[in-house]
Amino acid sequence: MRDTFPLLLQTDFPAIQRRKLETLQANLGYRCNQSCLHCHVAASPKRTEEMSWQTMETLLVFAAKHDIQTLDLTGGAPEMNPHFRRLVVAARAMGLRVIDRCNLSILSQPGYEDLAEFLAENAVEISASLPCYLEENVDKQRGDGVFQASLSGLRQLNALGYGQPEKTRILNLVYNPLGPSLPPDQIKLELAYKEQLAIRYGIVFNQLFALANMPIQRFGSQLLSRNEFHEYMKLLKSAAKPENIESVMCKTLLSISWQGQVFDCDFNQMLGLQLGGEPARPVFLSDLLDRDLSGRPIRIADHCYGCTAGQGSSCGGALAAAETAAPKQVELVL
Repeated sequence: MRDTFPLLLQTDFPAIQRRKLETLQANLGYRCNQSCLHCHVAASPKRTEEMSWQTMETLLVFAAKHDIQTLDLTGGAPEMNPHFRRLVVAARAMGLRVIDRCNLSILSQPGYEDLAEFLAENAVEISASLPCYLEENVDKQRGDGVFQASLSGLRQLNALGYGQPEKTRILNLVYNPLGPSLPPDQIKLELAYKEQLAIRYGIVFNQLFALANMPIQRFGSQLLSRNEFHEYMKLLKSAAKPENIESVMCKTLLSISWQGQVFDCDFNQMLGLQLGGEPARPVFLSDLLDRDLSGRPIRIADHCYGCTAGQGSSCGGALAAAETAAPKQVELVL
C-alpha cells in the first residue's frame, strides 16, 4: 500500500492550540468484519491489534482525573475487542457519555446477536456508518451484502427504541463520499436520508453526520494509485474556510491508540504524528494523568485541510451548517 505520509508533512495550515479536554476517542483495535475502501485505519478481519484491559483501566482513571464527558469508541469494529462490554459498563457507571462507532453489519455477525440489546441496556449512543441509502453504492464502497446487513442492524436498533424523536437512545448515521469529493450540504443530505430510508425501508434515525474522506491510509493509497492525490489536496485547500478552525475536534479531544499512545486526533494517530508540544517520541496516556494539556500546540499537517474544507468535517459531522433552513423538497444528491 502506497503511503501519503511524506506528502502531508510540509504544510501551511495555521497553528492551533488545545482547549479544555472533553472527549477521549479510543481506538480499541484494527480488527473488523469489513474492509471498506474509504477506511483511513485500513481495518480488516485479518488485523489482530487490540487494546488491553490494562490500557482501558488507564482510560477510565484519566477520564475521572480530567473530568472527561465523553468516551468515543472506535476501531476497526470496536465491539470485536473482547473487553468492549466491560469497558462500556464501567464507563457508564462513571456517568460518561459513551459513543460506539458501529458499522451496523457487526450486529448480525455470529457471536454478536445480543450486541444491540447490550448497547440499548447501557444507553450507548451509536454513530453508524452508512455511506448511502442505495444498496449499489454502499456495497461498492463497503463490500457485497453490507447494505442488507446494515439494514438488518438498523431494524434491530429501531425495534429497541433507537432513532426516535425523543432521543432517549440516540442513533446517528455517518456519510462519506464515494471518492475524492467533498460531502454535500449536511442539512439537505440528512433530509434526503430520512425521507428515503423511511419510504424505502421504514428506518428512522436522529442525525446524519457528513464527513470528508482523509487522504491517508487505504483511501490515500487509492488516490496515489489513481494519480488523484494532488488534485484532491487542491480541492481541500481551495475549499478551506478559516472560520472552521475554531470548531475542529482536536481542540477538545485526545485520540488514544490500541497501545495506549496519545495523539491529537485519530488521523494523526494513523499517520504516527506524535502529540503536539512533546518531543519526537511516543507519549502514553499514563504519562499524562496529572498534566493539564490546555493551551498546548496541536500537531498539524496537510491533511488538516480535510477538517476545514467546505462545511468542515469532524467525528460529529459538519462544523458549520451551510444553510439554517432547509427546503421541503430535497434533490437527491447520491
